[in-house]
Formats: sequence, C-alpha cells, structure tokens
Amino acid sequence: MSEPRSPSVDERPSVDGQHSRPPGTSDALVATVGAFSEALERIERARGALYEFHQLTGGADGMLDEVVAGLREAGFDELAGHVEEELIGRNVVEGRWSFQLVEDYDDDYYAVWRELERTVREETLGGRRHVFEAEMKQRRRTAGRRGHEATPEG
Repeated sequence: MSEPRSPSVDERPSVDGQHSRPPGTSDALVATVGAFSEALERIERARGALYEFHQLTGGADGMLDEVVAGLREAGFDELAGHVEEELIGRNVVEGRWSFQLVEDYDDDYYAVWRELERTVREETLGGRRHVFEAEMKQRRRTAGRRGHEATPEG
C-alpha cells in the first residue's frame, strides 16, 4: 500500500485556510489588497518615526534645564535666560507641542488608514490578512524541507 501523496506547492495556493483567498478571487485583487496592506505597514513605520520624533524632542527640551543651570553656574545669566525664554517649552509647530502632532496624526490620519484597510480586506478577502504574502511563501518554500514548513504546526 503506498502512502498518500502530499499535494505539491502549486496545488496548495496558501500556507493555511486562514490565509487562503476566497473562491473566485483574482490574482489582481489579491495583489491590490496586498499593496494596500503594505502601504499601511509604511504608515505604521511613519507613526513609529513620529513617536520617536516626539520622544527625542521632549527629551531634548528636558535637557535644557541642565544647560540653563550650567550656563548660570558659569556666570552666563543673560545667555541662560535667553535659552530659557526662547527654547524651553517652545512649540515645535505653530501652537503645538509634539504630543499634539502625535494625537492629530493618530486620530485624523492613522485611524482612517487602519479602518479603511480593514474594511477593504473584509469586503474583498473575507477579512483575511496577508493573503498575498502567504501565497508567496507557499510558492517560494521547499515543501517537506526542515525550516520551510508552511506553519509552526508543520
């Protein structure tokens, strides 16, 4: 009695059911939704950079207390006052500190991206995530080879 034949990678278009395209979904639509998800990933990175900007800016502002104290200790009271009045607590853009930029970005831009990307996935791919990537993984892996498993379960 022969063992059942494992399906080839080509017969398994995705790594698992959770990442399989709904029946009748075109390659073009999978690629389009994948591009939208990739664009959202870039927005996630931009958001991280904005938070980094926020923390770096706030940290630099906090360091100015020591700068002002050091200038005063060294006898540069007028210069210390100038730094204190001009820089400590200064807005990074008109009327806003960096936390306000982060809040506006999160509420008025980032949240809309996340919601629309989710809506597109739900209406086109049944809410499935990373279908494009899962199919790419399935095409590129060597079935049956250690380190090339489709999922953690094998």
